[in-house]
Amino acid sequence: MQLFGLSRLACLLLPFTAVVGVEAAADRDVKQVAIIGAGAAGSSTAYHLRKYAGEHGIDVNITIFEKTSHIGGRTLTVNVYDDPLNPVELGASIFVEVNHILYDACKEFNLPLKEPGTDEDGLLGIWDGTSFIYTQDSRSWGWWNIAKLLWKYGSAPYYTHRLVQETVATFLKLYQAPYFPFRSLSTRAYELGLVRTTGSTGEQFLEENKLNGPFAHDIVQASTRVNYASNLAYIHGLGTMVAMAPEGAVAVAGGNWRIFSRMVAKSQAYVSLNSTVSSIYKERKDADSDVTKYRIKTLTTGSIDAEAELHPVAFDDVVIATPYQFSGISYDENVMPHPVDSIPYVTLHVTLFASPFRFSPEFFNLDPASEVPISVLTTLGPNDEAKPGPDGAGSAGFFSATLVKVVTSPKTQNTEYVYKIFSPDKVTPEFLSRLLGVQIPETFTRSSSPVSIDGDEGWTIVDPITWYHPTVFHPYPQKLPRVTFQDPILGDGLYYTSGIESFISTMETSALMGKNVARLIADDYMEPPAVQKVDEMEEL
Repeated sequence: MQLFGLSRLACLLLPFTAVVGVEAAADRDVKQVAIIGAGAAGSSTAYHLRKYAGEHGIDVNITIFEKTSHIGGRTLTVNVYDDPLNPVELGASIFVEVNHILYDACKEFNLPLKEPGTDEDGLLGIWDGTSFIYTQDSRSWGWWNIAKLLWKYGSAPYYTHRLVQETVATFLKLYQAPYFPFRSLSTRAYELGLVRTTGSTGEQFLEENKLNGPFAHDIVQASTRVNYASNLAYIHGLGTMVAMAPEGAVAVAGGNWRIFSRMVAKSQAYVSLNSTVSSIYKERKDADSDVTKYRIKTLTTGSIDAEAELHPVAFDDVVIATPYQFSGISYDENVMPHPVDSIPYVTLHVTLFASPFRFSPEFFNLDPASEVPISVLTTLGPNDEAKPGPDGAGSAGFFSATLVKVVTSPKTQNTEYVYKIFSPDKVTPEFLSRLLGVQIPETFTRSSSPVSIDGDEGWTIVDPITWYHPTVFHPYPQKLPRVTFQDPILGDGLYYTSGIESFISTMETSALMGKNVARLIADDYMEPPAVQKVDEMEEL
C-alpha cells in the first residue's frame, strides 16, 4: 500500500521536475522529441526511443504530454469501494502469449502476472437474448469442454483455430526485418497479403474459408462482440481473427497500466501530466537558418478560460500518440500536408458495480433453481438483423455481463460480487433490476427502502448495489473493411501512432506502432537526408 502511494506521488511530481530538466537540456546539443499521450503507444515510443538512442549513441531528450492525471491511457484500473487492495481493470483487461512487447516488458520489469478471470469458477454462457445456446463449465476438465465443443460444432472449432494461428503468424512478421520498421502500414499490409483479410468482413472471410456456420454465429461472433462491440458483418476479417486469439491470456497483478508506467520511467522522459496540447506549429531555429523546429502550446486539463502557454523547448520531432480526432489539437498548414483520417470509433459503456446478489435466472428465461452463468457473452438472436453501432446488440441488449471479482464489503463484512457490463447504451436501474431480480433505486447505490434477505442469522437489510462506477469509452475504431491505413509519418519530423487501430486495436499493437515510430526516428537521426528521401520514395 505504501509502494502504491509512492508511485502515485512520483507521477504527481513529474510535471514539476520536467520543467527544470527540459530547460537544462535545451542548452545542450541534443535531439528534442515530444510525445503527446502516455498510453500504450506513447509509453512504448518513449521506452524504445531511449533504448535505440542508447544503442547508437544518440543524445535525446524526451518530453511526454499527457492530458489525464495517469499513465496508461485507456489501460486503466479502478478500485472497488475506493480500496487499492481491490483493483479492477476498466480498460484493456488482458494480453496474450504472442504479445512479445508486453511479455518482454513484464519480464524486464519483474511485473507479476496472473490468469485473468473471476475469483470464482462457474459457467460461461452464450446468450442470444432468448436462451443460452452454448454453456461451458470452468470446473470441468479441459478435455470435456473440448469434446462438448466438437460434439456441437463438428470440425469448425479446429479449422477456425488453425485459421487464427495462420493469420496471427502472418501478422507477427511485422515485428522483424524486412517488414520492420515500416514507413507505410498500407504497404506492409499489402506485402504480407493481409489486405485480403482486412478488405472483407469477418462474415465474408469465414465464408471464404468455409467456416461461416453455427460456430461462427455462436462463438466467433460472441468474441467479436465482447472484444470489439461488433457483429461479424461489421468487422473486418483481421479483427475477427484477433478476437479469437486469447491463448495464454494473462494480466499484470495490480493493473496492466503498470507496464506503461515502467516504460515511461525507464525512458527517463520528462512527463507533464494534466497537460492538454492545444496546438502545434513550426518556427525557424533562427533567422539565418533553414532548420525548422516544432513548438507546442498547452493548457492545464480542465482549466476554464485559460490561455494556452508556449512550452519553453522547441522540438525536432513530435509524436501524436493519441487518436487525433479526439485530441483537439490545431496546427498550421505547414505542419501537416495532409489531414489525419477521421474514422468512426465505437462508443462503449463500461459499467462496474458491486452487489450481494447474483444474476437472476428469470432474466435469462431459466427455471428458478437453475444455475446461471457467471460470465455471459452474447450473440444475435434468430430474428435479429446484424447492425452496426448501438443497434448491434440485438435482442440481448448488451455485449457481455461478467462476474469479475469476489470481494468483502467493508460495510457489512459480507461477500459481494463485482460485475462488469459492456453495452452500447447506458445501463439503467430498470435493466439491473431485471438482471439481479431485485428493485434497483434510481440512485443505484442509495436506497430509501433497502432489500431484506433471509440469512442464517435472521433478516438482514442490504443495499442491492453497494458500489457503482460507469464509464463511457471510445476504446477502438469500428473495424469496417478497408485496405489502406493512416501511415505513421504525417510530415517531416511529425509522427502518428493511432493509424494502426483500424488495422488491429490492442495494447500490443499500439505498443508495436510506438516501437516502430521510435525506430523510424532513430534511423532518421542516423541517415543522411538524401538517403531518407530515397527510402520514402521506394516505399511509395
